[in-house]
Amino acid sequence: MYSNGGGEAIQNKIVSQLRDRGINTITNLNLANATAQDGVITCGNVVMEELDAFFSYNAGQQTPYQVYLYQVLNESVPCLNNYNAFALSEDKLKTAHKLARAGVRTTDYSLCNRTNKQSLKQTIREWGGRLVYKPTDGWGGMGIVKVEDERSLDMLIPFLDQTNIPHLYAERFVNYDMTDYRIDIVDGHYVGCYGRKAPADDWKTNITSGGSIMMREPNDELIAIAKQAAAITGLEIAGVDIIYDLEREEYVVLEVNGIPAFATPEQEAMGLNFNNAKIARIVDLIERKAIEQRAVKQNVHTLEPMLSKQYA
Repeated sequence: MYSNGGGEAIQNKIVSQLRDRGINTITNLNLANATAQDGVITCGNVVMEELDAFFSYNAGQQTPYQVYLYQVLNESVPCLNNYNAFALSEDKLKTAHKLARAGVRTTDYSLCNRTNKQSLKQTIREWGGRLVYKPTDGWGGMGIVKVEDERSLDMLIPFLDQTNIPHLYAERFVNYDMTDYRIDIVDGHYVGCYGRKAPADDWKTNITSGGSIMMREPNDELIAIAKQAAAITGLEIAGVDIIYDLEREEYVVLEVNGIPAFATPEQEAMGLNFNNAKIARIVDLIERKAIEQRAVKQNVHTLEPMLSKQYA
């Protein structure tokens, strides 16, 4: 669990509520300090495969090594979020493509080989001269560039040529009111919503890009879209970012986040009061996953002597 922005207090509440349900917890299991050897992953003195569930919640601070072990551990222990859904949510193209295939409205997008720049130029013409270039991975608005016309695209491409990215990913710029909705879904349930507003001199709503928090109440359509997006991506815990396309007069899913932040103490003072509901749903989810894993282990232990006798 992340420790800044009130994360330590959130963790304590989760641990306390799990303890009340008879579930013991081990904190600070940082996979950066883990090793894998002879069929087990060890973190400190803990054999990770012996856990009934592993809950990881630390956006922006996971190294490739941690993510790699996360993927391996997911094969043996229920991880929250599950690795496949988490990996999908980390890739903007894969997320948008899966949502679009399922009929969820996303921004128009285009992916082309880095050598096929003519395709990107044709795309910007079809989109009326504006697009947003994005790395397919990353978070917090980092690396995102708004391109206003084909001339600007020509200026951007030489810079991209200096990078080692294998492909170019772009989205049609959506004409919106410079605000968005962040809707949190846990285990298929709506738990909270807030909005973000871009600063006066920018168009990105991300807090790390200068955006600010605003109070928002979602309507039934927004909640339904968010639940659908979470289900399609397979995320048990999701933060769905949605904007309203003023030209097409419809809601559009921008991203589905696998580690959506809790409200900070400052944001709670503003009136964002969804933390307790989110914690309660997460505790329910962890308990259910742990119980399911215990049942699997018990069945395996029961079957082992029976199979040994059968094939002796």
